[in-house]
Amino acid sequence: MSPETLPVVLVFAGSDPTGGAGAQADIEAIGSMGGHAAAVITAVTAQDTAGVKQYTPVDTELVIAQARAVLEDMPVAAIKTGMFGNRDNLVAVASILEAYRDIPLVVDPVQASTRGDALTEDRLDDVIRSLLVPRATVLTPNSREARELAPNADTVDACAQELMSLGCDYVLITGTHENTPQVVNRLYGNMRLLESFSCERLPHDYHGSGCTLASACSAGLAHGLEPVSAVAEGLKYTWNALKHGQRLGMGQYLPDRLYWARERRGRDGE
Repeated sequence: MSPETLPVVLVFAGSDPTGGAGAQADIEAIGSMGGHAAAVITAVTAQDTAGVKQYTPVDTELVIAQARAVLEDMPVAAIKTGMFGNRDNLVAVASILEAYRDIPLVVDPVQASTRGDALTEDRLDDVIRSLLVPRATVLTPNSREARELAPNADTVDACAQELMSLGCDYVLITGTHENTPQVVNRLYGNMRLLESFSCERLPHDYHGSGCTLASACSAGLAHGLEPVSAVAEGLKYTWNALKHGQRLGMGQYLPDRLYWARERRGRDGE
């Protein structure tokens, strides 16, 4: 590839008609970070900014066909997984990923919306632990998801230790759901806490924040950044997207993942 070529990030995600989360969020975040998102749709959802109404997983054979079409055609530099919709889709994707172990993988272990609406037909904690966590370069659970994936752990630190013991390289546990004055996001690697990133706690609830963060991190990896740098850049970008977020519907705020373009337009007086 030439230096000008956009690095390709393959994403597995559900489609969100509001544009706030899912594949739509991935495409915007990766594009904003200077990459190209190739989106494999795993489920079609009917949701608004308040919650998920219903969803239908895409047929597993079609998910596989989408992924193979991209992987056999484009030089994928990173992969990001999000919603799967059901167990069959997750197992199929994990099988495909085994053939591409040299490509860095960001796993967002999302199984429910911020409001708690289910995004999968049954709980997939066991399959995520056995098939995705060992393969992950960076795992990006929020604190609630970390506790669900590591139910025997009694602290967030212990959750990270348990997840790293399964084989993933780095665990980024976000602190939005914790009762702290500031949001503290913790990055773990080499079986220890590597860095804590503190930021201002913003006043609203946001639709698509986890998708935005995982995708931004995957874009950093696609650019060749080391995981710690990719996470730091992803967190900075995501916080700014949330800070500039707007309430476009009657529910949660949506991140403004193109805030930088609007700021530039304002500076240019257009």
